[in-house]
Amino acid sequence: MTERLAPATITVSAGRPPRDPDAPLNPPVTLASVFVAGGEREYGRYANPTWEAFETVLGELEGGRALAYASGMAAVSTLVDLVAPGGVVVAPQHAYLGTLHLLGSKERRGEVEVRKVDLTDTAATIAACDDAALVWLESPTNPMLEVADLPAIIEGAHAAGARVVVDNTFATPILQRPLDQGADAVVHSATKLLSGHADVLLGAIVTRDPEIHRAVDEQRRMRGAIAGPMEAWLAARGMRTLHLRVDAAQRNARQLAERLGKHAEISRLHDPGWGTMLGIEMTGGVAAAEQLVSSTSLWINATSLGGVESTFERRRRWGSEQATVPEDFIRLSVGVEDADDLWHDLERALDGLPD
Repeated sequence: MTERLAPATITVSAGRPPRDPDAPLNPPVTLASVFVAGGEREYGRYANPTWEAFETVLGELEGGRALAYASGMAAVSTLVDLVAPGGVVVAPQHAYLGTLHLLGSKERRGEVEVRKVDLTDTAATIAACDDAALVWLESPTNPMLEVADLPAIIEGAHAAGARVVVDNTFATPILQRPLDQGADAVVHSATKLLSGHADVLLGAIVTRDPEIHRAVDEQRRMRGAIAGPMEAWLAARGMRTLHLRVDAAQRNARQLAERLGKHAEISRLHDPGWGTMLGIEMTGGVAAAEQLVSSTSLWINATSLGGVESTFERRRRWGSEQATVPEDFIRLSVGVEDADDLWHDLERALDGLPD
């Protein structure tokens, strides 16, 4: 691993082919379901050179060993399935809906016990870790953008004997490396900021623990939640500009946060103070939120996030969203367009709302 290199250097240099004469600079897409016997790959469900290039880049960025999965949820379910029957899982009250839905389904079947916590209450979160098998963390949380004290919670969870997973999709290893803070594993929806162009479904797990790595690799092999070579290739290509995209989008988010916080149509700004995500509540309530997301020309009303384009949505349009998320809450994923253009587009829509 190249931990002494800066993240910007890793995104560009890691996962390249050997520098042989006439070798390509980029790893090719390997479309193969079977490999010649005698090596480590053998069969297309076990490994693929194109996955490995993506895994190398992400692993070096996070400071561990990465494995690619068919989607973020495939990665999430792989880690949750390591919990023994009847085990306790501590999870944020606000988190990715797919994660909460999976945990809820497993709890209804009697497979796990779920304890939901407010991650901003560090003491209460640590107290909930007693007898837990797994502590699942997000920071910032999805969609409410709450920031957790990861080192303190991870230390408290380990003292209670729990394993800790951090979903690092929102922050990316450009802004936060949970393994350095003591986490046992990191999970990503690589669909989002890592790939960055709204054209890939892909997930990943990164860990330093050889035991966890072996366990999740076996799950991937046996359950077949494998990445497609083209998806892995696109994600690796997207990560070459990850540091540039995160920097540009974060700078845009800082400018937009300052302006949104002063606008009369915004009753509350949700701003973690860093990263590419923002949230707003509307003075005019649900009707104003619905009108806003349908009245812009640059901002796109869409559910995903982390692309070069700016997107937003009213989260409670999803019936399964948590009741603690305000009805008029809009989550904004800030892209890399010109900040003034993004603001003027929002401002026109906000100024057009009825009094």
